[in-house]
Amino acid sequence: MNDMTQRHLSLREAETKAAELFRAIEEKGLLRSGVTEKQINREIYELAFQMFGIKKYWHKRIVRAGRNTLYPYRENPPDLTVSEGDILFLDFGPIFEDWEADFGRTYVLGDEPIKLKLQSDIALAWAEGKAFFQSQPQITGSELFAFVSGLAAKYGWEFGGTHAGHLIGEFPHEQIQGEEVENYIHPDNNIPMRDPDQNGRPRDWILEIHFIDRELEIGGFTEQLLTVE
Repeated sequence: MNDMTQRHLSLREAETKAAELFRAIEEKGLLRSGVTEKQINREIYELAFQMFGIKKYWHKRIVRAGRNTLYPYRENPPDLTVSEGDILFLDFGPIFEDWEADFGRTYVLGDEPIKLKLQSDIALAWAEGKAFFQSQPQITGSELFAFVSGLAAKYGWEFGGTHAGHLIGEFPHEQIQGEEVENYIHPDNNIPMRDPDQNGRPRDWILEIHFIDRELEIGGFTEQLLTVE
């Protein structure tokens, strides 16, 4: 087995476990009204430890509800109590045997059509973004960002992030790669995404979709591996 195959197996296994964690979050009813975002965050942390022994995360753990779903990752809005019928999203980066996962999903408590549409639209847009990436062998970060952010208008939303994803890999990938713009699916990244890094190592990517409506004060977010089948 070559290094690339092993790398992709490790990344896929990490994401599979993250997806299993998210299914358990739903099944155990952790996402409910009347509790704060921080309380849900703590409960997810405890569940992840019970299931996988996870104590280490490569980025801050995010639970956002209501108007806080407007905010991108780098913001730190005040803790909210989840209300009935809220939309909320999770963004967690657990470490599995020194391999990073980064997984995000949106949930709707209730049956309000516009929130359910948002939840559906971000999933559809993510799939469109992946298909476009796969169809363009020399695609740059800026080209994928332009395509993905343009999907927001197509679906009737605003794009909520300053980028549409980032590198993923061995923990801590940020020390290996740095924080330069070419490590993000960013409007100023003109380097082909499939190029190796400065040390000749392969680069793998997470694709993020964050659509928002500022007037309705709602947002939806989803992310997962882009480059690993």
